[in-house]
This record gives sequence, structure tokens and C-alpha cells, in this order.
Amino acid sequence: MSINKVFLLSMVAMISACSNDVFITHTGNMPSEEKISMVFNGQTKNDVLEVLGSPSNVVSLDKDTWIYMSSEIKQVAFLAPKEVNRELLVIKFDAEDKVASIQKLNKKHGDKVEVSEEQTPNQEQEQGFFRKYFGGVGQYLPFGNGDSGLEP
Repeated sequence: MSINKVFLLSMVAMISACSNDVFITHTGNMPSEEKISMVFNGQTKNDVLEVLGSPSNVVSLDKDTWIYMSSEIKQVAFLAPKEVNRELLVIKFDAEDKVASIQKLNKKHGDKVEVSEEQTPNQEQEQGFFRKYFGGVGQYLPFGNGDSGLEP
């Protein structure tokens, strides 16, 4: 038997031995349906916190949107992991910190992505040429505070 056949047979044996290794990982903190049914429009943030616990995420640009999420990820042996299931509970609060809307989403809703044409200005766009390219001149201090540590 040639060395190539031995190598090929050993690779097939290794792959078939590992193909039975299935890893399923659950992440997130999705509350139970019973707890979700206890939340309704008009409740305060504290009420929701007592019933559902802390959210998985609070939207950074809109502190009035709480997201509870969970996902199930499946990985077979050494192959790339694949998300099997995803659930989201999005709770939006109004200006008075009371529940304005409750929305349940799943993996099927994740396909829609709306791209905004608006642009967010950043600091570099507002700087002039000289400030942008020469603004840091003289600010480099190789020894921290400008003290070399040597006695004069």
C-alpha cells in the first residue's frame, strides 16, 4: 500500500471519528414566556427590571431600548459554527421611562438590514489641513512628562 493511500485512509478515519462530535452552545438571557407575558405597555423601567431582570444589551445610541436575546449555536467537530436559532425581545421606553412597545423577533427577522444614507460627522472631517497633519507636533514626550530622569 502506498504512503498516499495510508495518509488518505487515516484522514478519512479521523474525520469520521470526529464527525459525531456535535457541540450546541446556548447564549443570552431570554426570559420565559410566562415572564414576558407579565410585561405590558405603561410599566416603568424598574417594573420591567424586576420581572425580566437585566437586559442583554441597552442600545448605546438610544438608552430607552432594551434588548433581551438568546441564540443557539451548533458546531460539528472542527467545522465552522452555525447559528441555528436566535430570539430577541426588544422593549422600547418613552420619554417618561414607561414601556412604549414590546417586540419579539427571531432569526428570520435578521435578514432585513436597512442602510441609512445619512452620515455621522467625525472630528477629523472638521479639522483643517494644518491641524490634521501637524497638530501633534511637539506633543510626543518619550519619557512621559518631559523629565528624562537625569539630574542636570
